[in-house]
Amino acid sequence: MRAVVIHAPKDLRIDNFPDPAPDAGEVRVKIAAGGICGSDLHYYHHGGFGTVRIQEPMALGHEIAGVVAALGEGVTHLAPGMRVAVNPSQPCGACVHCREGMRNQCLDMRFMGSAMRNPHVQGGFREHVTVPAAQAIPIPDGLSLVEAAMAEPLAVCLHAANQAGQVMGKRVLVTGCGPIGALMVLVARHAGAAEIVITDVADAPLVIARRLGASHAFNVAKEATALDPWRAGKGTFDVLFEASGNAAALRLAFDLLRPGAVIVQLGLGGEMTLPVNSIVTKEFELRGTFRFDPEFELALRLMGAGRLDVKPLITASLPFEQAIEAFELASDRSKSMKIQLTF
Repeated sequence: MRAVVIHAPKDLRIDNFPDPAPDAGEVRVKIAAGGICGSDLHYYHHGGFGTVRIQEPMALGHEIAGVVAALGEGVTHLAPGMRVAVNPSQPCGACVHCREGMRNQCLDMRFMGSAMRNPHVQGGFREHVTVPAAQAIPIPDGLSLVEAAMAEPLAVCLHAANQAGQVMGKRVLVTGCGPIGALMVLVARHAGAAEIVITDVADAPLVIARRLGASHAFNVAKEATALDPWRAGKGTFDVLFEASGNAAALRLAFDLLRPGAVIVQLGLGGEMTLPVNSIVTKEFELRGTFRFDPEFELALRLMGAGRLDVKPLITASLPFEQAIEAFELASDRSKSMKIQLTF
């Protein structure tokens, strides 16, 4: 079969790739759609991020959905022709964190399209993938495969909302309006937030955020005083979802958060210097959020029930043979939010 494979920065190729038959307990899925994620773009432009670097050719992609093509021995809950989303997480199930119910923190995680391990875990931008059957999750009848391929980033945001705790009736600030920030608007609205304000330094993504239900969307590079009304007293926002990974965005938000506010850090931007005095004196709760676990299936259920509509985020779908064009388009925030490949 063919796959979209990164060899080095800016060296993305359509390569021939092994296409194994499923062993016992496995399923072979014919991929239909796959979304380009920020981590895929880091591999494409820079060969990785932080200390994680490409050491060998690796198929990219972990936001994927398709149709069951073949079953391995013992797989009875799936059938050929069934439409599924592929959960890219494969926790070991045996380490201390898996046993504690924190499978997203697995010590031996295999996550598709990741160079964190050697050999790398190959990704899902292939014509077919063969995975343990537990990773192939049937999708509701009314849900398209294009929408189902959004389950992974939506699950990330559902997990972040769980980390925040009670959101209903709260004032919420989201900093960074990439796909994750935009999905946080959708999730916060679903969770009952009374007011949702999102910021970015580009105009185009903020248009989509308004469509998704943001109460206000500001380009803080152009509107430096736009957030002043929320600075009253010691600040008025109850919850911050920081999705940019930019230290400046996080520090700016500190003046806007009320005492006791919860900060959920989604964006990964390397080391940061923080005003610890503000965290102490305003009694902030700073919480991390990493990947997801049961939220993957929840994302599919919520989309299938029509309670979360991710379609406004999907800017374009290109054939996987045009992967370089698709990756360049996905890199242009003025033209795209979420670009998907079709197979």
